[in-house]
Amino acid sequence: MSSSADGPGLPVGTVVSLLEVAGAERAVDDVEIRDLLAGSGLPPDAVARVGDGVRHLRAGSERWRRRGRELSALSSSVRELAQLRDVDVLLERLVERAHDLVGTDITYLSEFDVRTHELRVRTTLGTTAPTFPGLRVPPGMGLAGRVAETRLPSWTSSYFTMSQAPHDPQIDATVAAEGISSLLGVPLLAGDEVIGVLFAGNRIEHTFSPEEISLLSAFADHAAVVLQTARLLARAQDAADETRQAYDQLARHVEAMERASGVHTDLTALVLRGGDATAVAEALGKALRCRVTILDAGLAVSTTASGSVGTGTAGELGAGSPRNTGTGPARGVSPGPAGNVGTGPARDHHDTSQTEAPVTGPARDTGTRRARDDRSSSNARDDNSGPVRDDPSGPARDLDTDPAQRIGTAPAHAPGTGDAGARADAVRRAVDESRRSGRCVPLAEGGREVVVAVVAGRTLLGALVLEQGAVEFGPVEHRTAERAAQITALLSLKQDALAEAEQTVRRDLLADLLADDPQRRAGVAQRAQARGIRTDRLASLVVVSLPAELRHSAARAAGRAVGSCGLIGEHADWVVALTTETDPAAAAALVHTAVRRALGRPALAVGAELGEVPDGVRGQVEAATACARVLPALGVTDTAATTDEYLPYTALFGPGEARVDAFVRRVLGPVLDWDAERGGHLLATLAAYLDNRLSPVATGRALHLHKNTVLQRLDRIGELLGERWQAPERLFRITVAVRIAHLTAARPGPAKPL
Repeated sequence: MSSSADGPGLPVGTVVSLLEVAGAERAVDDVEIRDLLAGSGLPPDAVARVGDGVRHLRAGSERWRRRGRELSALSSSVRELAQLRDVDVLLERLVERAHDLVGTDITYLSEFDVRTHELRVRTTLGTTAPTFPGLRVPPGMGLAGRVAETRLPSWTSSYFTMSQAPHDPQIDATVAAEGISSLLGVPLLAGDEVIGVLFAGNRIEHTFSPEEISLLSAFADHAAVVLQTARLLARAQDAADETRQAYDQLARHVEAMERASGVHTDLTALVLRGGDATAVAEALGKALRCRVTILDAGLAVSTTASGSVGTGTAGELGAGSPRNTGTGPARGVSPGPAGNVGTGPARDHHDTSQTEAPVTGPARDTGTRRARDDRSSSNARDDNSGPVRDDPSGPARDLDTDPAQRIGTAPAHAPGTGDAGARADAVRRAVDESRRSGRCVPLAEGGREVVVAVVAGRTLLGALVLEQGAVEFGPVEHRTAERAAQITALLSLKQDALAEAEQTVRRDLLADLLADDPQRRAGVAQRAQARGIRTDRLASLVVVSLPAELRHSAARAAGRAVGSCGLIGEHADWVVALTTETDPAAAAALVHTAVRRALGRPALAVGAELGEVPDGVRGQVEAATACARVLPALGVTDTAATTDEYLPYTALFGPGEARVDAFVRRVLGPVLDWDAERGGHLLATLAAYLDNRLSPVATGRALHLHKNTVLQRLDRIGELLGERWQAPERLFRITVAVRIAHLTAARPGPAKPL
């Protein structure tokens, strides 16, 4: 190979070796090139020119190999990023791949806020300053603002001497804390929209080459497409989730509306069939799959009905089926009082009583025994043993009632109810709020229990407490519960009217039995039997002494206690009850307990055998009322008694408290005056003397006095009553008067002056 212009040519082997050196990936120095050209016969200038050409060719080859590696890494990174769907993970991986491609000290991505046009550092790699992540760059400030505005790459080899973009003190302080000197920023573009800026920086001054700028720009372009795609997919997924949630919510709403429609249909049928509050609770609990507790007007538990709460199939009442808690009789049209949601009979504005169970079995025996004990202990009864009333106009709370039935004690199933007193207060507050608003009120945080008041006008009839079960409570469920409360009030008022009508009929029957006209009494038995009352089975009567404004409520309470087989009503100044109970004492105790609990105040009940019906009823009632008039003079105002127990007093004085007082004053007046004026103890000494069979010695032992002291007092009594005061007939009258005076002085409260 030769050349006429440059001298002799190079051998083919030398040319091939030079080409291999130019394309070799290994390191090659100038000595190796000169060795290949040695002996070629070329002049020195030709050798230099060939060496320069080989080195230039080698540099170009190295540049293309590096470019190939970069493009391969870029393609691999883009494929990896394209497989990611989580935007946060994608941003972190994007910064990692850029960091690996460019090989700078720091790499980070700032996200563009379309609303404020701020750039916020979202993801970093290689940073150490705690203020760098989350750094916000105001619009147009710094290198980042320039890249976002121009949509073109921008770089600087010395950040703090940079003049092509305005500086911000906060940004400069953060860059200084990180120690950044040179910085390259390229935009992330989705069409014409800037979605962020990708930065690569060094902690030394560095001039970025066109290849570095081109590589980072290419990576940013591909990454922007992947990032925008991930964002669109995330938005699509969010939209799909929102659509699914909206559909689920619509489905739940439709289901709730169907349940509400079903409950409305059931409640309408209950009204037409004449159902009661318990049936309403059953229908509501079954439809909402929850537990429904009915509270009466005194906010005591009346009835509980359960749908599917925790266990059981939806709609099956199972073990949680409605139960009567013992605070009220079975529902239905009965002559008993009403107005309490749990019991259903009639209620008027005078009746504020709770629902009470009839006293039967042992309870009745206890009442009888207590009545007899009261009478044997001078009939001095402590009023604190009766019901406690928070408000004189409100319902009574009986301290002897099962605590589980009082509102202050949370049911066993109620979660997180805490202290019983706190729960009672919470229920009262919720009922008051519901009464004002007419809406359901949550009983506690979380809304798993709600309360809705049952009202008619301004009258509180009770409340419904719903405990959430399988169905989550929402607005539709709340409206359903409110409708159920309205239906409960309507049914209660309807039953009130029916019970009041029934009570009126029975009151008329009683009035006919007690009438003077034989013709009115003649057809009573047949008319009573039409109401389910067998007059031939009536065995005892009870009269109750109360003020006029309380008699109606007392008659209702007595009606609940006696049941549908008896006759109860107001007659003259009394409440009269005819019962099938064969023991007058038990009948009196039964009525006394019911009335006292209902009214929350003392009551006097006198029982007697009924005698022949109908002709003997009037006489027995007159005997019982005569006894009831005498007993207050003896200090007996709150007990259950019979006419036989106080027959001597009734026979002596007949009806009238004034005659008793006059008798005592006439027989013992001087002795009473002496004790009152001088603070003496003559009456007590006289009573002990009579109790100890007229023995001064036994009297002294009973009073812990010397016999002479007793004799001195007896002498004084003789002076006051006269010489023949111990004559048999006179002594009998003195004994009766002393007994009456002693009973009167022992009654609770201040003694009544005689």
